Amino acid sequence: MTDPREEFLAGDRPDDVALFLADSYVSDDRLAEFGERVDDGVLIVVDGERGRNAFQAATGMEAMQFAKSAMDLEGIIDADLTGGTCPETPGDGDHEVQFIFAFAEEQNEDVGGIYAEGDVIHAYAQCTCGTAYSDRWNPADA
Repeated sequence: MTDPREEFLAGDRPDDVALFLADSYVSDDRLAEFGERVDDGVLIVVDGERGRNAFQAATGMEAMQFAKSAMDLEGIIDADLTGGTCPETPGDGDHEVQFIFAFAEEQNEDVGGIYAEGDVIHAYAQCTCGTAYSDRWNPADA
């Protein structure tokens, strides 16, 4: 695991975003130059603006609009940001993550709840079935 990825997953890069793009969704081998090759795709950690632009270029969707649409349905996104479990039909072979968009938010005791406990990773995934879903967690609990 690369240092930027480790730092992001620890909540230490709140100005950056992480993108996972599955091989089945994007077949551009050049993406590996910008990120880390993982089992089923590429994971990229870059500054927020570049990351949102890269997300839009790869998916055709505006990153924060996608996140807003995915917020309505909670699912499980792997803490390493390379997969997840679609809440529509967990375990069915027709449900694989196509891409993930994630960002870290610093601890905010004023908000309370999970935000008072520490930094929070917000992650949003798109399944091959068309379902968009979200997950969030404290890095210390992952």
